Amino acid sequence: MLESAAVSPVHSPQDEGLPDRCGRRRLCSARYEREARRQGWLRIAGVDEAGRGALFGPVVAAAVILDPRRRIVGLDDSKRLPVARREVLAVRIKQRALAWAVAVVEADRIDAWNIYQASRQAMAEAVRSLAVPPDYLLVDAVTLELPIEQRSLIHGDARSVSIAAASILAKVTRDALMVEWDARYPQYGLARNKGYATPDHLAALQRYGPTPLHRFSFAPVRSAQCWSASACQPPLPLPVQENEPG
Repeated sequence: MLESAAVSPVHSPQDEGLPDRCGRRRLCSARYEREARRQGWLRIAGVDEAGRGALFGPVVAAAVILDPRRRIVGLDDSKRLPVARREVLAVRIKQRALAWAVAVVEADRIDAWNIYQASRQAMAEAVRSLAVPPDYLLVDAVTLELPIEQRSLIHGDARSVSIAAASILAKVTRDALMVEWDARYPQYGLARNKGYATPDHLAALQRYGPTPLHRFSFAPVRSAQCWSASACQPPLPLPVQENEPG
């Protein structure tokens, strides 16, 4: 599944490293985007994924080219943001970014490749799907096999506004998919746990077994698939041995 869009740039102030309500400088800023522009790069895309550690469903990646002349206040690591705030920011990103794209790699491909490679493939597909081709990438924690200059940033979604924007789009997209699948598989609590290994999800796996959309290469899913995962063995009485005459 792919989704992408591009919008025409509009002149407005830049949101770079704005202070928070306490007057402190936010860690997530446009520092890395500014450095890239000083080196001559013009179309800088942030890239991130969501769902890498989940037991159910796809890994979702997003790529975003922010417009430095359009202000989006509050960009940060999607995990730090409340759900309602993420959803508001996702709409603003789609409205104000120069281009954005989302790509999905399903669970069966995750099982075939492994989650690390599947995440990289999803990110690369998101970049290739951008309506405006980027000339520079800021990627969260990994490098991509693409012929584009790039920089990998550890915890990049908490440091770069472009990566943060991508993390928000990926997270909001994946969460919406989990809500849809919750209607089909309500016993797993997907709308609440988003497919991650929470106690209620693990208990449901042991009781009902995995669905076709679970990741069978992940140990908790493999163990739940075993025929004996929910079996129980009542204690058997030990035979009483009579004393033999000496």
